[in-house]
Amino acid sequence: MELRDILLTLRKSWVLLLSVVLIVVGSAAAWTLTRTPQYRTSTQLFVSMRVGEGSVGDLSQGSSYVRQAVSSYVSVVTSSIVMDQVISDLDLNISTSDVKKKVKVNSPENTVLINISVTDSDPERAAAIANTTATVFTDVISNQLEKTAENEPVRVQVDVIEPAQIPVSAVSPRTGMNLALGFLAGITLGVALVLVRSVLDTRVRSKADIEAISELPIVGMIGRDPESEKRPLVALKDPRNPLVESFRTLRTNLSYLNVEDDSNSVIITSAGPNQGKTTTAMNLAVVMADSGARVVLVDADLRKPSIAKTLGIEGGVGLSDLLAGKASFEDVLQQFGRQHLFVLPAGRIPPNPSELLGSKTMGKVLDMLSEHFDYVIIDTPPVLAVTDAAILSKRAGGTLMIAAAGMVRKQELSNALEALEKVGGNLLGVIVTMVPTKGLDAYSYSSYSYQYYGSPTSTVSIQDESALNVDLGSIKS
Repeated sequence: MELRDILLTLRKSWVLLLSVVLIVVGSAAAWTLTRTPQYRTSTQLFVSMRVGEGSVGDLSQGSSYVRQAVSSYVSVVTSSIVMDQVISDLDLNISTSDVKKKVKVNSPENTVLINISVTDSDPERAAAIANTTATVFTDVISNQLEKTAENEPVRVQVDVIEPAQIPVSAVSPRTGMNLALGFLAGITLGVALVLVRSVLDTRVRSKADIEAISELPIVGMIGRDPESEKRPLVALKDPRNPLVESFRTLRTNLSYLNVEDDSNSVIITSAGPNQGKTTTAMNLAVVMADSGARVVLVDADLRKPSIAKTLGIEGGVGLSDLLAGKASFEDVLQQFGRQHLFVLPAGRIPPNPSELLGSKTMGKVLDMLSEHFDYVIIDTPPVLAVTDAAILSKRAGGTLMIAAAGMVRKQELSNALEALEKVGGNLLGVIVTMVPTKGLDAYSYSSYSYQYYGSPTSTVSIQDESALNVDLGSIKS
């Protein structure tokens, strides 16, 4: 994933990202508010040798002795002998271990200083514990640990050089820092969540996703129409709609595609249902007819036909009846709307659609339609649902695969294309439907441009109307 793609993914998922940040920051704030404020104060002691009339050597030895002793004194400060006395002097209602947790002691390296810091929820108690600890420690050193023979002065002297003061501000919780850390944690978690979701999302989200699956050209991109259910035939109902221009572009691109054996029959299918293949087929047929070409729209979905109902035409008899020898060409072919557009509905649903579509009769029907029409647009069932589309792909001149943006999964599209390739179908390209036209999602498709490959092998001509008067009743299965 390139940096541009990452930034685009983050922009598209800004709601999720913001939600995660707010949740984490809110949690940090809630945690901070529930914490009891803690106050810290400290006192500093100075340890030295009492100076008498000794020699310089004695003084040097005394100084060395003090530095060595200080390292041991650090542990003495928090020993039970000191802490128990502090509890007694202050009349604290806490255990020795609890007091030890409040007291921290250290001595800077190569010094005779001892720092005693105390952290407590009560600032006055914190100062009292620190100062009392220093007093008790001094007494323990003078009267117990460093006690000499009677009437002899104590060798070690401990002095308080900086008594503890009552703190005026809490050291924790640190609201600003906690909120800042919460914000950074929220950003990190949010970005990770968005990227992981993007990686796990296997739906086709951009041109790059399709290009990674197949080398087939993208021959058309149809925008998402929020009113498609109300007006599926937008090319007829609203020809000035900007969406119709995408069908015109598709029409133009198809005229430059090399079709096997110069056949003009094109199958439009998809990997799965509800991806806009039927809508695309109908609107493409309309714009082709608008250009002056003779077009026939064939509903080859003999399992779940919908073209007749959508167009409002008679669908009682159609392709199934023609293939079964129960109807003639004149019985099933209907002119629709425009002079050059005809429709061959599916007819009655047969018990054996695959056998009918794979019959020699179907091949003869397609040959006859291709002979007398400039374009034969065939709508079929989804590839992965049944084998009908794969069967027909061997007989038609070419196949266009519909890929609904944000709906079809990459593996589904790959499997559908592979299924058509295995049977020898002539795959012409991919039509991306339901392309976002607004918002950041549209950016993934905004740079679309179709490059023409090769050159057209023939010029499509407009045939005489009399050519339509063909009797297909003689075709037998």
